[in-house]
Amino acid sequence: MTDSSRIEISGSGLRCADVVRVARRSAWTELAPDAVTGAAASYELAVELGAKRAVYGRTTGVGANRHTVVDPEFADHHGLRLLRSHAGGTGEPLADEVVRAVMAIRLNQLAAGGSGVHPRLLRALETALRVGALPLVHSRGAIGTGDLTALAEVALTLAGELPWAAGDLDPLPISPGDALAFISSNAATLAEAVLAWHDLRRLLSASHVVTALTFCALGGSAEAYSARVHAARPHPGAVFCAAELRRLLLEGDEVVEGRRLQDPFGLRAFPQVQGPALDAAASVERVLDIDINAAAENPLIDVETQQAYHHGQFSTAHVALAFDHLRAALHHVAELSTARLGDLVEPDLSGLPPFLAQGPAGSSGIMILEYVAHDALGTLRHASSPVTLGTAVISRGLEDHASFSTHAVRSTVAATAAYRTVLACELLAAVRALRLSGVALPDTPLREAFRLAEGTLPYLAEDHPLSAEISLAERLLDRLAVL
Repeated sequence: MTDSSRIEISGSGLRCADVVRVARRSAWTELAPDAVTGAAASYELAVELGAKRAVYGRTTGVGANRHTVVDPEFADHHGLRLLRSHAGGTGEPLADEVVRAVMAIRLNQLAAGGSGVHPRLLRALETALRVGALPLVHSRGAIGTGDLTALAEVALTLAGELPWAAGDLDPLPISPGDALAFISSNAATLAEAVLAWHDLRRLLSASHVVTALTFCALGGSAEAYSARVHAARPHPGAVFCAAELRRLLLEGDEVVEGRRLQDPFGLRAFPQVQGPALDAAASVERVLDIDINAAAENPLIDVETQQAYHHGQFSTAHVALAFDHLRAALHHVAELSTARLGDLVEPDLSGLPPFLAQGPAGSSGIMILEYVAHDALGTLRHASSPVTLGTAVISRGLEDHASFSTHAVRSTVAATAAYRTVLACELLAAVRALRLSGVALPDTPLREAFRLAEGTLPYLAEDHPLSAEISLAERLLDRLAVL
């Protein structure tokens, strides 16, 4: 790979987009020398503090066993015992790209220098990413208070006690204090979160293009997207959305009058509905950027003050609430897409045959797309329900709150998949309407979008099964997102 594909891991400055590139193998990681030096200093301090005082998870048990001092006779194996007892994950294995993201995020967090793990653990993660060695990590076992099962599986794989899912490394010694320090992280949840954020943000970008195609098919009025209109109520997401629509629809600064005095809400209020989703996605990115660069291990081994601080940084309420908000905003966006699909099959709005049908009287055309889109919308509505309204009380009552951020993220993955189907149905209808009407598109990136769609989506006038075309349209959305 070129130098532009190299991402330096220093414990700060890692971006969500960097994690995505590593996860999807378009970039590789390299530890900054200072990060290794800082980790070594943190490790030495942790050993020193553990010899003088009780340090949670190092000289004691964990959870409700926090006051139980580890018997010196068995201290050398305390770390391995802890990892073995916590490696109880179940469910389907995480996808390879998620596991790569887990390792990249955990490596960067450890590079922040607050964990007290031995530096060889950082080197091992760096090497595993470079050579393509992947642990097998199960998906189930986290409630938003630390991905203990997932990270215990990673650590035991590094130690040679669990088999590698791909590739391998020589077994790594686990120091007595390394175990809790390594697994005290939400890196697995954050890995899924970063990929979910990225994929949904890309679909939101594609939404601008699909909406613009529908706008042209319906002869919409760009007056609703005027910069003057949005300067009067300047919510950032709505302002950006309106600017994107102007970029796609207008060849100059002129406002194009449409067929109607006012368009249906699906067109006229699109910036006001899409905008909150864009703002929510930006908020999620800010939360994730903080957490993937955080030394959030409990306890925090702070070299500057030479202290170990016990705390609650394992809580991921910020992540859970941000994703709950994002899904709620997405549901509104998806509702507008189904509304525009309804507009496209309505002759009074499109000026075209009902359901954009061709052929003998009574032909159904794309009638079934509304059923498919509303089925997906129902799935999205269910996935958008907040997961942060419940909690858990575990470990003999000591741990009495859980954010369920892992579930908030996975609900977002499900919501994103459903929205992809909703938007694909609108795209199919918009492209068919434009083919039937022959409307001239503006000389903007929208013309390239239509060219891509025409080259990807087959055109069959008569009634026919639409399943394959829906799948093609779902895949095409990623290409439209970058226009």
